[in-house]
Amino acid sequence: MTGKGFGLKAAAIGGLATMLMAVPAAHADDKMIVFAAASLKDALDAVNKACEPEVGEAATISYAGSSALAKQIEGGAPADVFVSADLDWMKYLSDKKLTKPDTEVKLLGNQIVLVAPKDSTVETKVEKGFDLAKLIGDGKLAMGDFKAVPAGKYGKAALESLGVWSSVEGKVAQAENVRAALKLVSTGEAALGIVYATDAHAEKGVKVVGNFPEDSHPPIVYPIAQTADSKDKDTAAFLKCVESAKAAELFKEQGFTVLAPSN
Repeated sequence: MTGKGFGLKAAAIGGLATMLMAVPAAHADDKMIVFAAASLKDALDAVNKACEPEVGEAATISYAGSSALAKQIEGGAPADVFVSADLDWMKYLSDKKLTKPDTEVKLLGNQIVLVAPKDSTVETKVEKGFDLAKLIGDGKLAMGDFKAVPAGKYGKAALESLGVWSSVEGKVAQAENVRAALKLVSTGEAALGIVYATDAHAEKGVKVVGNFPEDSHPPIVYPIAQTADSKDKDTAAFLKCVESAKAAELFKEQGFTVLAPSN
């Protein structure tokens, strides 16, 4: 790996470590803990605040890649609720009986987009055979780890479907979660990036230069569930509020599609 490539990877890993540092301390305070996909940060922070009065407490939320969070729950990390950015990592925990199946709900939907730094002159239409390699040039394409992180998996699937993956695979800078990939673009360390539409909405340092066709990748679904080991008395109230009409409006404001019927 080149020096620059190592730096990109290290920055992403560092971001993940920072986001997860608070978890043990939060558990010590006996507060409800939510493990949630990094792309949910802005929206779920708003929902958490809005739900505090009826839940009785604000949850402590740890954001990172869904894969990393699922592995931590599997390893015994304290968490009362898990919100994944894809169905695969929820199934991973469900199959190991680490969630309460009757609480699993398909909560939200999203889209993936191609982003560039806000001052970039790149313009394109994301379609079959488009020349992504030329657009990237000597730079990098930032995206989540395509073997584990949902946004990376969706992105790779889309590029393969459009017939351009082989031309850009060597230019990819993989990040530990989608927000880390977004940061690489907003700081100019990557020429382009594949992130969720909601991430682009939340980051003023990037602009959307192309939208991926929805049929170029599997549907993007965010499931939520209570973990099997959860004993926090407020968890049920939190789940009810997150699935409420009030929360739905906050999710929509951030660009998410609400899939769960509002209670």
